[in-house]
Amino acid sequence: MELVGRMMDGSIPFGGGLEPSPSGPGVGRDERVSLLETVPMFRACSKRQLRSIAGICETFDVPAGTMLTRIGEPGEEFFLIVDGTVQVEVSTHRHVRLGAGEYFGEMSLLDGEPRSASVVAEGHLRLLVIRRPSFQKLLDDTPGIARELLVTLSKRVREAERALSSRDVR
Repeated sequence: MELVGRMMDGSIPFGGGLEPSPSGPGVGRDERVSLLETVPMFRACSKRQLRSIAGICETFDVPAGTMLTRIGEPGEEFFLIVDGTVQVEVSTHRHVRLGAGEYFGEMSLLDGEPRSASVVAEGHLRLLVIRRPSFQKLLDDTPGIARELLVTLSKRVREAERALSSRDVR
């Protein structure tokens, strides 16, 4: 199981990687809502729904070099970068850098399937983390959020299909 999952489920202590941090300046509920609004998956959600999602976010400070996800390992968390940068390795030849306001792990949040990328903290990092069990409970308790997510995901699939179709025409 990936490092974050092991720390969050208690099978290894937090001292080895992620350190929980108090919700101080910059990660209060209003800031969390603002950050969540930028995530395409959550854009159709109402302010009230976003506040509910913000309520299940946990804040973590992460030291440089921490492996957050590893390709092929189970995925149970969504990560939203508050401060810092990560290096994402999709394949041995494809690397991407993500910074503040960007996110990863949304597919695992929804389906719990193995990770499709490895992600390492480049420097000190502050993250908002949503764990899959908390998100699933929120969806069960607030069905309107699930409807909004389905509409948003459907729109994204249609956009991807249109993009593929337009490439095929050329």
